[in-house]
Amino acid sequence: GIKWMSSLEAKLEDAKDKKPSAEKLERLRREKINRFRHQHRINVQGTDLPDPIATFGQLQEEYKVHPKIMENIQAAGFHVPTAIQMQAIPVMLHGRELLASAPTGSGKTLAFCIPLLTHLKQPRNKGFRALIISPTRELASQTHRELVKLAEGTGFRIHMIHKAAEAAKKFGPKSSKKF
Repeated sequence: GIKWMSSLEAKLEDAKDKKPSAEKLERLRREKINRFRHQHRINVQGTDLPDPIATFGQLQEEYKVHPKIMENIQAAGFHVPTAIQMQAIPVMLHGRELLASAPTGSGKTLAFCIPLLTHLKQPRNKGFRALIISPTRELASQTHRELVKLAEGTGFRIHMIHKAAEAAKKFGPKSSKKF
């Protein structure tokens, strides 16, 4: 039989038959990500950047972040990542270098603590495996407090050292030579 249709219907019919090309799908994906970044005021520079996350749940799905760390994130009351966390966490989990700037209280500490614990994977009895240097004791205390909360139940031991003499007493006289 003969199928009668308007030219508009014919164009729609043709469009259904054509599958979008890989380039077009990639361009649409990039546009969606750029809209997301713009909406959250995330400015990035660099090449081959990982996509930002929209939820903390994506960390476990896409990056296999330890379930206990995920529990601790929820228990601490963090439900939706902040803009700095949305982009900085994936960048660091991909092992990329990062220079980030965000206002006080925007979640920078959590943004670098999650990837740090994830890269360490599990506790090992091998001494200090990560070092965070802070410009002030206040910032060091805040970072220590956040890391203790985040690492609770994982077996990681979090220490804050602010005087070499105290460190020698706490970790033994050879600690200053060893580390």
